[in-house]
Amino acid sequence: MSNLAGKAYGMNVLTPMRPGRTWINNLLFMAARALPKTLSGLLGLGFIHFARWVIIRRDQWPQLGQPKADLANDYMLFCSNFNGTWDQYIDAFADGIPGGLDLFWYSSTKYPNSIPITPFKNYIRANQIDTGYYYNATPGSGQRDIKLALKLGHDLAQVADRAGVLRDSELAAAFERLLIANQGGLGSPGYAPVASCDTAAADRNRADAELGLWGERGTGAIEADRALEPIPMQAVLASSAGDDDASQAAVRAVADAVLSSNRPGDPPKARDPEDPSPPPPAPDSGEERHG
Repeated sequence: MSNLAGKAYGMNVLTPMRPGRTWINNLLFMAARALPKTLSGLLGLGFIHFARWVIIRRDQWPQLGQPKADLANDYMLFCSNFNGTWDQYIDAFADGIPGGLDLFWYSSTKYPNSIPITPFKNYIRANQIDTGYYYNATPGSGQRDIKLALKLGHDLAQVADRAGVLRDSELAAAFERLLIANQGGLGSPGYAPVASCDTAAADRNRADAELGLWGERGTGAIEADRALEPIPMQAVLASSAGDDDASQAAVRAVADAVLSSNRPGDPPKARDPEDPSPPPPAPDSGEERHG
């Protein structure tokens, strides 16, 4: 099952919307951005890595050489990554922001509302598209594991910087305080308990496929230029402490550059002023949350 990658699950849901009602959802997303408290129940769910709603109009689908489709509907794409099972995620979502879900899917055709939960789960399942390829750099760690590890690294670096000027007793006391403050982040990463036989079979099948492609009889890793550490480690550690706004802003800026078509440090690509063709249309974006 390609929706799974270690502890994480990748979800994609595509729901049709009547074109005459798309503007309503655009207005609702604008209101949600202006009033972030409407998403407070979602922001408190620490097992969610990422959630995003995107409105794609019927004339905005990418053309990759296929015949142009004559679509009758606009669509809303919902993408999310989370730890835990599918049922746990839907239950937590419906419990956390039932009113928000009903607003975000307000214009979607045949949307049944998030309460009661069974029709809502059936609707999500009917419109979910399985993930074709799902990569997770830390399959044995959840979002909390990574944040706690970053905090531990940050605190260790602070103690190490002071180690040369501390007496043995002071260093021991500082290290003990560090352990007490970080005891919740000292667990060993690893896979979560198997949620089902399908999950266990998916892990075995994925391992066999990866071994066949990259193992002894495989072709080896793809050769490509990669920036292995586009964000300096010290900047990442400083931003994880939660009290260094400048470091957090620097990490966000570099991450945006990595995710864009430009490499970090390259100037943004400008359009050719002699190019008469209009820029490609971008889908209307809805509400976004980063964990």
